[in-house]
Amino acid sequence: MTRLKLAIQKSGRLSEDSLALLERSGLKFARSKDKLFWYGETLPIDLMLVRDDDIPRFLMAGVCQLGIVGGNVALEKGLERSANLGRGSAVADESATLKPLLPLGFGRCRLMLAAPEGGAIREAKDLEGKRVATSYPALTQQFFEAQGIQAQVVFLSGAVEIAPALGSADAIVDLVSTGTTLRANHLEVIGEVLSSQANLYRCPQALPAEAERLIDTLFTRVEGVLRAAEAKYVMMHAPKAKLPEITALLPGAETPTILSLEGDPDRVALHAMCTEQVFWEHLEELKRAGASAILVLPVEKMLA
Repeated sequence: MTRLKLAIQKSGRLSEDSLALLERSGLKFARSKDKLFWYGETLPIDLMLVRDDDIPRFLMAGVCQLGIVGGNVALEKGLERSANLGRGSAVADESATLKPLLPLGFGRCRLMLAAPEGGAIREAKDLEGKRVATSYPALTQQFFEAQGIQAQVVFLSGAVEIAPALGSADAIVDLVSTGTTLRANHLEVIGEVLSSQANLYRCPQALPAEAERLIDTLFTRVEGVLRAAEAKYVMMHAPKAKLPEITALLPGAETPTILSLEGDPDRVALHAMCTEQVFWEHLEELKRAGASAILVLPVEKMLA
């Protein structure tokens, strides 16, 4: 039987969300003692728990067939591999390119260009000939090259934000969420290099038909879980005369189901699947249009 390997971050900000998503998608695992390799029980998909920057490498090398990792990490490692393969060769290697199968909606972050507050550096072009410290040298170099700016990119594996204060760099490129760390080090954002989130990736190599079917199965399940997270099942009573108006107010709804109400020829029961968020404002508008007994229920699973 064909079995696939799926790599996720063993610890860190993506680990818990990745495991929760897989569990909601119907995957269960027998956990090993060392907790680095889990055997898939409900589908022939085994789990590898590794460092996040190893996931793109494993995918590109075909060590695993699937992986969940941030787009920033996947792009950085892909650019690194392309640069290494390109030395002395004009031939591109497709294994250096990872294309996301599905954005997952968690692990959102932004890779930002930041410089000392109130200084002479106000935008990217001010860094011509200057030093920029980062843990993402390939993405940073690509960013400057795309703008025709000759900056000196300095790699730091950690504590990037203190580089300007130490005099080892004029600016930094680093991941930013709240901006608290930047403010604490008297830095301010002057540009965005990349906006990223966690994605589901597959290896670039061709796989047997059975493996491709397994990937399709997992893709369909994960997509269904993600769609269900936003979807709501809405039920209400509505005047027949107002059905077009009420239907138009339902966010992201397909054609609703209409049921007769016993003993009330002028009103019907309306059931609809809304694939977009349903806010209180929507309910208030429905009520003003004549709807009553409005119920909004969560959706656990969806298949299109």
